Amino acid sequence: MSDSAALGELLMRAARAQRRRWRESLAPWDLSPHHARALRVVGGREGIRLSELAEELHIAPRSATEVADALQARGLVERTADPADRRAVVLRVTEQGRSVQREVAAARDADNRELFGRLSESDRAELARLLTALGD
Repeated sequence: MSDSAALGELLMRAARAQRRRWRESLAPWDLSPHHARALRVVGGREGIRLSELAEELHIAPRSATEVADALQARGLVERTADPADRRAVVLRVTEQGRSVQREVAAARDADNRELFGRLSESDRAELARLLTALGD
């Protein structure tokens, strides 16, 4: 295996491990990573249309509707009339949704501290520099 192939495999292994940790940290709220991301996006706005949510999550509008339906069924978001266009609907996070969002963010932060705590401060800085370079 070439060096570049080995590096690619290591990066994918780390990404899979991080996704698994993320799914496991969401278990107490019975949320998928996809639903948690959608809740974060909706919670970051004062109202968002389904089409904007789909764009933000890079998913099809039909999938955004399904995600919104699931979050609404759980009482985490609500649909309300768009004040700018009464024919349109926007999603807004509920108080329960805000509470869950804060709890999920705290759990993810704690998990990330535990994971990256395995590295020295200089290694974390180097990892951030390398990942930024690869992401650019």
